[in-house]
Amino acid sequence: MDQTIEIARDEQVELCKKGDNSAYFSVYERYAKPMLNSSMRVLNNIADAEDMVQEAFIDAFNNLESFTYKSSFEAWLRRIVINKSISLLRKRKITWADIDLSDAAADAPEETPEDQFEFDLQRVKAAIRELPENYRVIFNLFVIDELKQDEIASLLNISHNNVRTIYHRAKKKVLDILNSKDHG
Repeated sequence: MDQTIEIARDEQVELCKKGDNSAYFSVYERYAKPMLNSSMRVLNNIADAEDMVQEAFIDAFNNLESFTYKSSFEAWLRRIVINKSISLLRKRKITWADIDLSDAAADAPEETPEDQFEFDLQRVKAAIRELPENYRVIFNLFVIDELKQDEIASLLNISHNNVRTIYHRAKKKVLDILNSKDHG
């Protein structure tokens, strides 16, 4: 028995499938900003993020027949944007190598309690921007875009343990940055 739950149909997306030009514009207007935000969290460069969003919309609109409502249109489009953004990082020779996990015990989640993240939002965003690129990408994909760690591992072609370790290190580094600015 198929356990897949179909998401409610989106009227504008359905009109796009029929070639309605005003629906294309409506869908673009609705999703452009959140998609740009997702791409920016990966790329940290507005021009590149804008390019990836444009390419993602082109791909999405050209492949609407493959969209089957197994997720929301927004989730489907976000996955395209994130994949394109990560592909751009790969083209720029950003490497995602498994790290030495021998000191992974030092990265245990209990070292960085979640309640320590109750800082001013702008300060947190600034701290995230200071992270090394691989930390920033994994942190944002997990925390902001809410991808599962195994999905991130698959996207980046690294192990789940590596994603978990980098996430915990990134979270600790964000806290360190925030705490150093409190005392500095």
